Amino acid sequence: GASLDSVMQGICDCLVAELPVAIVSVLLLDDDNTEFVHEVYSGEFTQSPLAATGRWPVTVGAAGRCVQLGRPHLIRDITTDPDYVPGNATARSEYLVPIRHGRRLHGVLNLESARTDFFGPEACAVFDAVADLVAGAIHFARMADELTEANRKLERLSMRDALTGIANRRQFDASLAEAWARQGRDGAPLALLLADVDYFKALNDSAGHLRGDECLRWLARICERVAAGERDLVARYGGEEFVLLLPGRTPEAAIALGESLRRAVADEALAHPASPLAPHVTISVGVAALVPTAGKSPQDLVAAADRAMYDAKTGGRDRVVWRALA
Repeated sequence: GASLDSVMQGICDCLVAELPVAIVSVLLLDDDNTEFVHEVYSGEFTQSPLAATGRWPVTVGAAGRCVQLGRPHLIRDITTDPDYVPGNATARSEYLVPIRHGRRLHGVLNLESARTDFFGPEACAVFDAVADLVAGAIHFARMADELTEANRKLERLSMRDALTGIANRRQFDASLAEAWARQGRDGAPLALLLADVDYFKALNDSAGHLRGDECLRWLARICERVAAGERDLVARYGGEEFVLLLPGRTPEAAIALGESLRRAVADEALAHPASPLAPHVTISVGVAALVPTAGKSPQDLVAAADRAMYDAKTGGRDRVVWRALA
């Protein structure tokens, strides 16, 4: 990442500023150690083999040879080395050190000097230590990247309902707040559908909880099919209740979607032997919609959809009811 690049750049700049070296570069390898894929350098540089293609096979150049040897490599006179790739017109000698952490080879530290006598034992020992420093920085940067990715995965998991795989209440609350603010800014409507399985407890009691779980997963898939808009969200609101967040839908459009959902559930005819209403699973749907304004809150929208769903239940179930906001 950017912070690793800045650490490596700082090391290169410091060495060029303080020592008689014409070029310092850090060449990083791909995961297979077959190509160099990234370079950070300091000093007067003509052209890197990486510049043209973004890749440099380890079969080319002294840096590639250093990878294959797997140990530090001193070229006292570059004019006598057949593998030397010119980087600076004044360079006369080159020292290459593998950048290694544990068993992993990350790349090569490459230093070039205008002097042929600069890379003595003492200087080489210092550069070996610098390579270790770079290796440590790379190792920790990669660990940090892996940690960030693990945190992202955890965050995604914390927003999912474990049973159905759709968004959970936490994700819904966050998305509702976001949609409310956006639709309010744009003066556009926001609709909400609350769908509840009719006589769900009776299904659980008669067919068992596994059948109840299967029913909820099945209903989640149908809700996702119906709420197919780019910014639509389907979430498990709690128990056997599902919520569909529908930005941009007018009350009429939301009621029509509620009817589509109710029909889709009835058409699938998932058996419900304990329902006094029908031999298959049915749902009651409450609908609310409005253009968000300063005088209302997202909770008002949820409360209206909730009251509408209660009206659908008391009105006979297997129906869609719309409720205007008070």
